[in-house]
Amino acid sequence: MLDVNGGTPTDVREAAESRDFIREIVAADVAAGNHGGKVITRFPPEPNGYLHIGHAKAICLDFGVAGEFGGHCNLRFDDTNPVKEDVEYVDSIKDDVEWLGFHWHDREYYASDYYEQLYGFAERLIQKGLSYVDSLSADAMREHRGTLTEPGIDSPYRTRSVDENLDLFRRMRAAEFPDGAHVLRAKIDMRSPNITMRDPVLYRIRHADHHRTGRTWCIYPMYDFAHPLSDAIEGVTHSLCTLEYVDHRPLYDWAIAHCETPSTPRQYEFARLNLNYTIMSKRKLLQLVEQKHVNGWDDPRLPTISGLRRRGFTPESIRDFCARVGVAKKENVIDVGLLEHCVREDLNRRVPRAMAVLRPLKLVLTNYPDGQVDELDMVNHPDDPSAGTRRVPFSREIYIERDDFMLDPPKKFFRLAPGREVRLRNAYLVTCTHAIRNEAGEVVELRGTYDPATRGGDAPDGRKVKATLHWVSAQHAADAEVRLYERLFTVEDPEGAATKANAELATLLNPASLAVLQGCKVEAMLGRPAAGARYQFERLGYFAADPDSRDGAPVFNRTVSLKDTWARVASRE
Repeated sequence: MLDVNGGTPTDVREAAESRDFIREIVAADVAAGNHGGKVITRFPPEPNGYLHIGHAKAICLDFGVAGEFGGHCNLRFDDTNPVKEDVEYVDSIKDDVEWLGFHWHDREYYASDYYEQLYGFAERLIQKGLSYVDSLSADAMREHRGTLTEPGIDSPYRTRSVDENLDLFRRMRAAEFPDGAHVLRAKIDMRSPNITMRDPVLYRIRHADHHRTGRTWCIYPMYDFAHPLSDAIEGVTHSLCTLEYVDHRPLYDWAIAHCETPSTPRQYEFARLNLNYTIMSKRKLLQLVEQKHVNGWDDPRLPTISGLRRRGFTPESIRDFCARVGVAKKENVIDVGLLEHCVREDLNRRVPRAMAVLRPLKLVLTNYPDGQVDELDMVNHPDDPSAGTRRVPFSREIYIERDDFMLDPPKKFFRLAPGREVRLRNAYLVTCTHAIRNEAGEVVELRGTYDPATRGGDAPDGRKVKATLHWVSAQHAADAEVRLYERLFTVEDPEGAATKANAELATLLNPASLAVLQGCKVEAMLGRPAAGARYQFERLGYFAADPDSRDGAPVFNRTVSLKDTWARVASRE
């Protein structure tokens, strides 16, 4: 666990070369003694969905900055919309933050903790003549708001007296009105070029159960009102947000300036994380879940942290990815291949090797003694001697990959074919003598011979073969289900393409994003894998045991393939 709260500041000189503009701002504030030299950040998710890879970047930045400067990072849930929020989301968010390697200790807060204080701030704004109760309908309010090229129009209720506004607002709290009857708006400037500042709504009526306060409240603050004030209540010094909040910063500062808050946090914006071939909108991810295009929030095809975890990604690889992406001021789109490259690099270093055959084809070695079993030593990791070795059984009947055999191979096919000799990894050289076909002409089984003098895979006479195949003993193999995942969408920019074509996102889903293979054959030790155990299946890729696994009935998810296209492209550039 990366214990950032109350940690030791990173040495300024050591960190100077790797600093981004956010860290430069924080370092300058610390050097100048601003905020009393303190650094307090916050990660403020709304509990209305599961976190995704974009949130991981924010988590790494919020907790990372706090840790590097000896400060604290609060985990605060901005739970201001009871209609969309749920304790399930709260629990999942906490699980994800901890899994990524960060902890908030006793600094877990909720905007709902401050409802009484926020209400008090709102009343004081009314008393100052800086807010009013508006009774326009939602449609009428939108019409009055204006456009980017046309100013807004004052609401006819904007001139209500302080006493009338206070009375109406208190009656809103007392549940005298239905949803939508009134809202509390800031009185700023309906002609502002920044539409956010055209008398934004501060409170609305919501008769709904809140996951923490129940029915205690029926009016709820808007995010843009609750967020800056919650920061101020908690003593946050640096409120780090993504670029879509740039236009909201004047409202953030307005709320801080006019509500007589106990502290004065500052908001800073950075570029959000955008990945190709995926979407980052919680609302649209929720649609995919609710419409059952995917199998829940933790579907391994989704960019959610829980989905990536289930697929087999490691927290270290995600933190590495976020570090490589960096913190910028300009929006860009990151190639998902970089994420796959990071997880591939991390798994290559840490996970043991094993053999699995996904599309099995039986090979019977007719000259191998019937009933004999050889125990072959295999290393668990070629670059890590401390990982040790394992004993793998070899017998008369083995399984190889169906794709590793062809009856009539082309010139550059070097794997198994009639009359051809290949190496079985760490075992023997074998030769295919003939193939058995069914009535439809399909190959259903192979016959061959082995050379007993080539144990370990090398021939004493020095003869060479051009292919080495993985395999499992038919007698000892365990059956498994394997799920192969590809990108969820067929286009690089799903949201843009859907908007341009005026189509639903679902029409751009990749029909080949999931292939479920039954009857796969794996080494016996994989028949009862530990929860979340990860392996490199030799020649096939990296795989992780899925929670659907049962004793003796394992299920493996392919995390990433062995092929690293992104690294090769990057090296050419």
